[in-house]
Amino acid sequence: MRAALSLWPLLVAAALMLSANGLQNTILALRGIAEGISPTTIGLLLSAYFVGFILGCRYGPGFIAAVGHIRAFTAFASIASAAVIAHAVIVDPVWCLLLRIVTGLALAFLQMIMESWLNDKADNATRGQVLSVYRIVDFTGLTLAQASVGLLDPTAFVPFAIMSIALSIALVPVALTRVEAPTVPAEARLDLGRLWSVSPLAAASAVGVGITASSFWSMAPLFVTEYGYDAAVVGYFIGAIIFGGAVAQWPIGFISDRADRRWVITLVSVGAGVVSLFLPWAAETSEGALIAVALAFGVFALPGFGLAVAHANDHAEPGQSVSVNGGLLMLYGVAAIAGPVIAPLVMRGLGQASLFYWVSALYAVLVLFCLYRITQRAAPETQEPYVPVPRTSPAVFELDPRSETPEEEGEEDEQGGEQVI
Repeated sequence: MRAALSLWPLLVAAALMLSANGLQNTILALRGIAEGISPTTIGLLLSAYFVGFILGCRYGPGFIAAVGHIRAFTAFASIASAAVIAHAVIVDPVWCLLLRIVTGLALAFLQMIMESWLNDKADNATRGQVLSVYRIVDFTGLTLAQASVGLLDPTAFVPFAIMSIALSIALVPVALTRVEAPTVPAEARLDLGRLWSVSPLAAASAVGVGITASSFWSMAPLFVTEYGYDAAVVGYFIGAIIFGGAVAQWPIGFISDRADRRWVITLVSVGAGVVSLFLPWAAETSEGALIAVALAFGVFALPGFGLAVAHANDHAEPGQSVSVNGGLLMLYGVAAIAGPVIAPLVMRGLGQASLFYWVSALYAVLVLFCLYRITQRAAPETQEPYVPVPRTSPAVFELDPRSETPEEEGEEDEQGGEQVI
């Protein structure tokens, strides 16, 4: 723990960056509602973030290698900060869509560089500690950011200024560091054939979690406000989902390490699908009921990606961990583009309650596929430990204790093993 806490300047920068990004999604959705922008357009705007995110994950390593970590971080922190302010200057859907692509690209670069630095400062004995603290910082920052939504007017300049300031301050610890730049993060590629051969269930789970998560993250503000609640309740609702996921990560991971992980994925998918059916009822009942059911939904919904990654690692060959996990994150990002596009169309045709009926239907399909895969493949004799990995950038998987260090990979290459690219 001492090793992780010694990295507090980077962790503070990460908290500011992640909090600003999470808050931006909610504020932009609320602003779109206040400005009378259609739900379909709001969905497209939030979907555009994932387009930029995928581009950043794909081309970030090459750019970082060309200009250096500090220069790249400083440049893209400035771009991300400027993009936030630009939202407050011009209210236009096309302009906003372009800014969201830029934001996704910039945040992918920033997270990749930050996580490379954290990985470079950790060793085999401390990587798990550093990743755990980083995950706590991630959850805490996102939860607190959502709790502040009710204090901010989404149509005013102030929330955009606050987010811009947070992103600007986040670059300070990196820009002033005297530490030698870390190694360039591995390039993330989406190889569907390889992912499917390693684990069809992990690939399908990444797709299912990507579509469902982006659906409820993007449309949650519209869902809550359509039931007559104000912006503060929107923040509490999203914060409750995040907090529920934070509380559940370790106990669900503990269970998945000691049981057939495919059944754990099946059961949490059943839980998420069933609980989502109660969210419209809770919204009609009371604010307290809505927050309580949102908390339960987060318990089942948020560990899904971590379970998919752990299951893929159960079947991956030695040395494949970083590349397979990065591929799953890219697959998640591609699927996440679809969620904010489809969900508002469903809501427009069937009403606001249909958002979580749609989410429940997606989980039902995933459950059926899980049950099918259980009949097609025996459980592995041994399982890799569950690790609560955030969905930030492919570089975070280099912090994963299940992955090999560069030195270990080099030794394997000399012995004729497979090299991770």
